[in-house]
Amino acid sequence: MFLGVDGGGTKTAFALIDEQGRVLARHEEGSAYYLEVGMDGTAAMLERGCRAVLHAAGAGTGDVAFGFFGLPAYGEDRAVQPVLDALPRAILGSQRYLCGNDMVCSWAGSLACRDGISVIGGTGSMAYGEFAGARARAGGWGELFSDEGSAYWIARAGLALFSRMSDGRAVRGPLHGLLRARLGLQEDLDLCGVIYGEMNAERSRVAALAPVVSAAAAAGDAQAQAILDAAAGELAGMVDAVRAALGVAAGVEVAVSHSGGLFSAGGPLREPFARALAARALPYRLTRPRLPPVLGAALYAARSAGRPLAAVAVERLAGAI
Repeated sequence: MFLGVDGGGTKTAFALIDEQGRVLARHEEGSAYYLEVGMDGTAAMLERGCRAVLHAAGAGTGDVAFGFFGLPAYGEDRAVQPVLDALPRAILGSQRYLCGNDMVCSWAGSLACRDGISVIGGTGSMAYGEFAGARARAGGWGELFSDEGSAYWIARAGLALFSRMSDGRAVRGPLHGLLRARLGLQEDLDLCGVIYGEMNAERSRVAALAPVVSAAAAAGDAQAQAILDAAAGELAGMVDAVRAALGVAAGVEVAVSHSGGLFSAGGPLREPFARALAARALPYRLTRPRLPPVLGAALYAARSAGRPLAAVAVERLAGAI
């Protein structure tokens, strides 16, 4: 059996599949973002999740032929990478696994390990693609100065818009009242106490405010809608950057897919991203995700072990969603 772990800034998913494409068990835990929960917190969460999904499948660590652990911020700090690489060994008791960035889970799931580019629109954001053996990524440099188009980026832009509306620097639209209601503010300046005090400006808690921006846009707030359109444009720009890094010829149509809460059913970026991608100068084919990232991680584990699933098994996986 193959183990897939899709670590995220808000939640982490675990799945076990077999070579026939059957899903043996699935499980969910909390954040795998070690910069927020700490390395010990990440290690403890991964162990809980692995134990739980194995127990659900009636299996042990020795039954795992290979695993792939997609972790947020992996590969972005060479000093901690050996520590992250070692975490699964303490759980599985073997070297039959590979660690990588969670962007690989998104690509492997949405495109079923086929050539193309996948965009992540969740707590954070980035784009990753593979084409003719080449690999490339764009975005995902962290929330302080990157993660454009992510839920955190959208929420931060919404908070900035609220402050401008409160000051009179922007026309007061639906966002103002919706954010006050969402956070239970008695006065507008109470926002500072909530964000910097109660929430401690934590990435995942700030990102959870992104739906307020999309609700405001749905209520007719043009300034909130402009934030969503800008987010979609940022993600489409990442697609162009990955394409260029992969060296794809100008006339070749490239498959593009996505993952993350911002692209879920009814997600606020599905339509804006489709429009932004269609407006690019280069040819793209936007496709629906074949598999969720966690099953993509398991599929990638099988490929990494030199035992890629047959097409019929991939179809069975897709039918199990």
